[in-house]
Amino acid sequence: MLSYVKKKKWWLLVATVLLFWLISLPSPLFEDPLSSVLVDKNDQLLAAKIASDGQWRFPLPDSVPYRFEKAITTFEDKRFYYHPGVDPISMGRAVVQNIKAGKVISGGSTLTMQVIRLARKGKQRTIWEKLIEVWLATRLELSYSKKEILQLYAGHAPFGGNVVGLEAATWRFFGKKPTSLSWGEAATLAVLPNSPALIHPGRNRELLMAKRNRLLDDLLENEIIDSISWSLAKEEAIPPQPFALPRYAPHLLDRLSTDKDLRKAKIQTTLDRQLQIEVNTLAKRHYDHLSENEIHNLAIMVMDVETGEVMAYTGNIMDAGIEHGQSVDIIKAPRSSGSILKPILYAFMLDEGDLLPHSVVPDVPINYAGYSPENYSNTYDGLVSAQKAITRSLNVPLVRMLELHGLEKFHFELSQKMHFTTFNRSATYYGLPLILGGGEINLEEITNSYACMARTLIHFNRESSQYFKNDFRPPGYLRTTVKIENPSLGPKAEAPVLGAGAIWSAFEAMRQLERPDQMGNWEVFSNSRQIAWKTGTSFGFRDAWAVGVSKKYAVGIWVGNADGEGRPGLIGVHAAAPILFDVFDLLPNQSWFEQPYDDMIEIDVCAQSGDLATHLCPAKKEWVPAAGKRSNPCKRHTILHLDALAKYSVHAGCYPPENMKHLPWFILSPLEEHFYKTVDPGYKPIPPFKEGCHAVDPDRETMELIYPRKFTQIYVPKGFAGKQEHVIFKATHRKKEATIYWHIDQTYVGKTMDFHHLECAPPVGKHTLTLIDQDGHEIKQAFEIVEK
Repeated sequence: MLSYVKKKKWWLLVATVLLFWLISLPSPLFEDPLSSVLVDKNDQLLAAKIASDGQWRFPLPDSVPYRFEKAITTFEDKRFYYHPGVDPISMGRAVVQNIKAGKVISGGSTLTMQVIRLARKGKQRTIWEKLIEVWLATRLELSYSKKEILQLYAGHAPFGGNVVGLEAATWRFFGKKPTSLSWGEAATLAVLPNSPALIHPGRNRELLMAKRNRLLDDLLENEIIDSISWSLAKEEAIPPQPFALPRYAPHLLDRLSTDKDLRKAKIQTTLDRQLQIEVNTLAKRHYDHLSENEIHNLAIMVMDVETGEVMAYTGNIMDAGIEHGQSVDIIKAPRSSGSILKPILYAFMLDEGDLLPHSVVPDVPINYAGYSPENYSNTYDGLVSAQKAITRSLNVPLVRMLELHGLEKFHFELSQKMHFTTFNRSATYYGLPLILGGGEINLEEITNSYACMARTLIHFNRESSQYFKNDFRPPGYLRTTVKIENPSLGPKAEAPVLGAGAIWSAFEAMRQLERPDQMGNWEVFSNSRQIAWKTGTSFGFRDAWAVGVSKKYAVGIWVGNADGEGRPGLIGVHAAAPILFDVFDLLPNQSWFEQPYDDMIEIDVCAQSGDLATHLCPAKKEWVPAAGKRSNPCKRHTILHLDALAKYSVHAGCYPPENMKHLPWFILSPLEEHFYKTVDPGYKPIPPFKEGCHAVDPDRETMELIYPRKFTQIYVPKGFAGKQEHVIFKATHRKKEATIYWHIDQTYVGKTMDFHHLECAPPVGKHTLTLIDQDGHEIKQAFEIVEK
């Protein structure tokens, strides 16, 4: 009975010890804060942020490279793969060495025991602590494979200074990833954790080299490396002071590392490291030039059109300095759009059938309740085709186009269809200036919008004229290891955001842009690359934009100052477009987009108005988006009744009908004609009425006010002498020799001939301006003088 009790107590003790052994291993083993690490699609380091405890400690490697594995096991634990966490031979040898030396010179620790020591941080090296390490090392071997234990060691071993872990050490000391280590580099890193405070690449170089070479000798002796590898490895120099870790995409690292949906220390992105470096170098080169004009910030974004993946992300210039906002990620910052949205409006109008590509739009001075848009060149063409308005980025025609399309509709299309998050106020808040920079966008969304348009067009042409819901989607930043068949297609769309025909027509307009040069002449900006591109400049020269798209790539550029300071010369075509072209030069050239014939129709259009041709129009064939068949027919051609020589206008009351010529004529208003005849020498104005024939057509205007067009509050400053400055009133008349008599409030103030500009100084208050020509035609316009 007594023997049974003793045996039971013994087994109880054994069970207790076993249970304690089983639960003794902490979980998790390490709770150290990790550095945030950003890598590219090929796992190459782009940027990193130091851990919260001031250490460069990267996340655990997926695997330990072969060369480092062989080097570290040869140096630290030759029987690593054979012992259960404790190596009795090494322990015995360490005891003998310590007794002979009279002090502790060897601990006999296995790599498994070293992992435990690293996890228990800062513990005194006592016999008791060594026993704990032995205890926990055997327990660690039960739960972890040898491969996992080696990963734990490689991820937490100290390499000197504030460098912890193999990956951080590899990048700090050699500027490469662990899998690229040579035998000499692997051996150098293998000996560092043994005494990281004493041996460091920046000091004690002879001692470090001696230890490394002894390890290389062991590797040769154990036939792990051959004599050639051994010889080459010994020739390798010890690294100098640690390298600074790469900072190729610091703004993207800041952005993604704070994303609550990611919550991981290592973030693999879709970026291409080599392209990112080249884009950064290019950005720095342009910055050096721009900074001479006190322009300190720029951002660049490059996307793959098909996949939607971001290939390069330069959020700002890191050399700009803290005082110039170098840490601001411009790619996500809302900035005034300038005119960068114009082609999108044009595409939506084509898709709705509001107009055809060459439909003419008035380009004359206009006033909307005090808002008077002007073209950048301060000139007017009278009439201009919608496509030419995009090509030349004219402001006045685009405001008229927005009015025709509908402000509310365009606001909905931007915010709900194209998912611009920055248009978060009502349409009336932005008003018609929306198309000229009255709203804010960011570089990410404008670049992505053009990428989505290109993707839609490519898929339509390639996938049997079909549209897909995924064609319009946010850009992708994170690399996925899941292989998906046709990842960019997804389910089919019942109705596209924009039709392929409208997109292709918009890209055609963007294919070759024109801008006025310093002499006021239109200069064609061409590029050897097949890209559709658009620039934009915000009011006050605060933002310069350029966006371009090819069949493969979409590129967005922003240039300016993060604090919003405007600078002379900060113009999209001069500041941002050169960077755009340089970025495309880094990318493979592409062919042009195929024309989507299945979403286009060939119709007769008016050769002069660009609208659907009527029987009165000189017609020509033209491919237009399919919705074009719903557009309005030409209303600018009408039948004129002329004399036998077609020199004068006549009517039945003054000329025999049988002698009349009835000819179709391209009709412009007097104001349109005033500007149009200066840009089109071939324009034929309406013939004047023959002497004795007075105008009987009330719709045929003979004169028109240029300023003021509508009721306008005219703010008049005072001059140096305190006197009110003059106002210049402007009008135009179809007859070159016409005389106009000017009256203000029924008081005659003067007459003009040929050049109808009148300067006068009406008093503060409301007035009525009356114009009467020599034939008795009369127009009136109310206005108000407001003193500044």
